[in-house]
Amino acid sequence: MSLFESALPVEEETQGRPLADRMRPRTLDEFMGQEHLLGPGKPLRVQIERDQLSSMLLWGPPGVGKTTLARLIARAGRSEFVSFSAVLSSIKDVKAVMADARRAHKSGMRTLVFVDEIHRFNKAQQDAFLPYVERGDVILIGATTENPSFEVISALLSRCQVHILRALTIEELVGILKAALQDQERGLGSAGVSASNDLLKRIALFSNGDARAALKTLESAVASAPDNAITEELLAAVLERKLVRYDKSGEEHFNLVSALHKSIRSSDPDAALYWLDRMLEGGEDRIYILRRLVRMSFEDIGLADPRALEQAVAALEAFRLIGEPEGDLVLAQLTVYLAMAPKSDAVYRALSSVKQDVQNTVAEPVPMQLRNASTRAMKQWGYGEGYQHAHQFEDAVTNMECLPESLKGRRYYHPTERGVEKRISERLRELLRDKGRE
Repeated sequence: MSLFESALPVEEETQGRPLADRMRPRTLDEFMGQEHLLGPGKPLRVQIERDQLSSMLLWGPPGVGKTTLARLIARAGRSEFVSFSAVLSSIKDVKAVMADARRAHKSGMRTLVFVDEIHRFNKAQQDAFLPYVERGDVILIGATTENPSFEVISALLSRCQVHILRALTIEELVGILKAALQDQERGLGSAGVSASNDLLKRIALFSNGDARAALKTLESAVASAPDNAITEELLAAVLERKLVRYDKSGEEHFNLVSALHKSIRSSDPDAALYWLDRMLEGGEDRIYILRRLVRMSFEDIGLADPRALEQAVAALEAFRLIGEPEGDLVLAQLTVYLAMAPKSDAVYRALSSVKQDVQNTVAEPVPMQLRNASTRAMKQWGYGEGYQHAHQFEDAVTNMECLPESLKGRRYYHPTERGVEKRISERLRELLRDKGRE
């Protein structure tokens, strides 16, 4: 069996096919959502209607119509259509299709190549598209749930227009569900099952913007509906729990981590707990979350509360001892502690300033007073000359300069007036006065 479809698939019998597949829009007017791309007069819609397309990437979460849109584009255009999946295809397959497209282009024919889950292709496979896309031998349409900036090589990304598809709204999903309930030919109209608008909204809400998930839930509910009506009890049994949109390896993973981090940094324990539980419910690795929380303890709290790092490391060890599910409470407790702790990024900023000077100034030799005179010759050469041993001075404070000459007097660490760091700030002022630098 070939991996490729040399033409658009012929409409199959509806019997046995999932509802989501049967209800795919057949025209752009039937397509629900993505008005920012396909509304009247929008550039992408105009290009489709005029058959003036260029290579593109369709990026969006599952169930928003990426594959359906590619099929609609193929039907509207005057191109040979080839579709294959990045999951099943090898670089040999890609090159074979590209060679056929090259020959067709020389004969005046245009080939539209649709690649589902293009982010699953490795660099070599993506590279194989480049010359053909650049010459215009093919119009490439790639569909991906992952951020193309991370998953598509820059050379190919620069040759494609990225169209961002949004998660469907509650109203759009309700419209899709109503159409499926009423459609006698492809939908569930012949079943004669009804559902209130409120129940359809619940299905839409629990589907998290995913039309495929919403239609699957509706199909299950209709299949087991007593008395030709979907009830509250039936829907609760079908749903079991809310579908959490979370991909541990994709962009949503990074979005939720970012939300958790920024909520803790903003001292908002309620929001931090919410985003934490979103990650836990999505099946995120607890050790990964704890590593991120440890990082926050010194990046965003730092010396304003030195115990934050102790708490974070202790939580990591406690979770390893207890495990799931009881250990999730350890993560919650640490999250609240970090959110409520005083915040300081003074050490973070100090290190950043140091890095700039290290990168942008001459790497001067270590001053002689800081060098060890390990041999007699080194002592004769001046190693260690001028060194002041702190413990031989009152309060163990000297005025010896420890920076290179060109950076003499430079200050990098500026403690805040929050938490423990307020005392550190006072101590630093005392030291600077004793050293005669303030």
